[in-house]
Amino acid sequence: MTSVANLHPDPTPIVACTISRDVQNFDLLIDDMEVELGESWGDLSFEDAALFLNQSESASLEFVAIAVDGDDVQDLDPIAGLITQAKSNDVKVILIAHDVNPVALHQLLRLGADDFVPYPLPEGALHDAIARMRLAAPPPAAADTTNPEAEPAPPESTPILKAHGDREGVVLPVHGMAGGVGASTFACNLAWDLATASKTDAPRVCLLDFDFQFGAVSTYLDLPRREAVFDILQDTEGADTEAFLKSMLTFNDKLHVFTAPPDMLPLDIVQGEDIDRLIDMARQNFDFVIIDMPSTIISWTETVLTRAHVYFALMELDLRSAQNVLRLVRALKADALPSDKLRFILNRAPKFTDLSGKSRVKRMAESLDIDIDVQLPDGGAQVTQANDHGLPLAESAAKNPMRKEIQKLAKSLYDLNKSAEAAKG
Repeated sequence: MTSVANLHPDPTPIVACTISRDVQNFDLLIDDMEVELGESWGDLSFEDAALFLNQSESASLEFVAIAVDGDDVQDLDPIAGLITQAKSNDVKVILIAHDVNPVALHQLLRLGADDFVPYPLPEGALHDAIARMRLAAPPPAAADTTNPEAEPAPPESTPILKAHGDREGVVLPVHGMAGGVGASTFACNLAWDLATASKTDAPRVCLLDFDFQFGAVSTYLDLPRREAVFDILQDTEGADTEAFLKSMLTFNDKLHVFTAPPDMLPLDIVQGEDIDRLIDMARQNFDFVIIDMPSTIISWTETVLTRAHVYFALMELDLRSAQNVLRLVRALKADALPSDKLRFILNRAPKFTDLSGKSRVKRMAESLDIDIDVQLPDGGAQVTQANDHGLPLAESAAKNPMRKEIQKLAKSLYDLNKSAEAAKG
């Protein structure tokens, strides 16, 4: 490892630097940097990095690896300044994060970090991050300097889909029976696995985030929130299908996403007839319509339930989920609503070898008089890391046990829909 004092006189060209409060807290990072770069890297503190990035010597840097932990998030301004400074110098930034809360991590990623690697470093993670960084597309052409007021358009993935109205999509809402049970994670991953269910005849899939206050779909797929969404919600009667589709963004050119609006809105900003119009426009242009619902029961929840083909209810093996399921089923039956559409999914289910846990699942289902249709294994830290990085599990941890179960469900839904279409034909 090359010290700060030796950065300039060292005859070996320095192509990368680690930046941290104390690099000794990231000993695995030291080992991986030496494996990847030998002696062609250095180490800087936050204070020294701010000075070094202002010097001409920093022009030789290919990237910096900024390592932060839970103690650093109390004051993110210096770290944010380093990311901004590095990006202005055309230096790539890999963020190494240990015990950093999702809000702080997302803020740092939004400032322009090119990649994120959790700490302790998974085997080969730093190597893969460096490879992705080096394979990244070159920056877009420079903006027109003859017009100083002209600003380049933001790199949003706007849909190229035209409104044909030739579909009759399957409506699949996802509702968490309690906070933190993984409903949004499930919705995002189910939507993506449906959108990629076939390489030759992939269905057209959209994901609608109807949690207008705390919707996380845009975060989990790293998509910006757009004012156009608010415009649609404010006047669904005046919005046509073209405007609805233009308000969406695409994830990897395959999944169309109607994000939550930029600002927190009351859930009753729309009524049942508004939700009906949105679902109608989505069904007419997509094969599958996944809806991420707020955990709160609102006046238009009945509308979504009525329009749903299957209504996924996410729960966990705990008392709060059990009590909420009991309340929900009782309320639906009291109002003669179609409770038979509910399909219960148990997240963080016991492992196959956990006989005691399996027995608890059985007793829970019997006491609630429900069938638990799908049991998702605990995906562990990889799920949180994927969400924080804005990627589906299929793109970041394809072999994760939770992802495999979601993939199976997506494949069965895809096959069932194809069979139904064939029967109609």
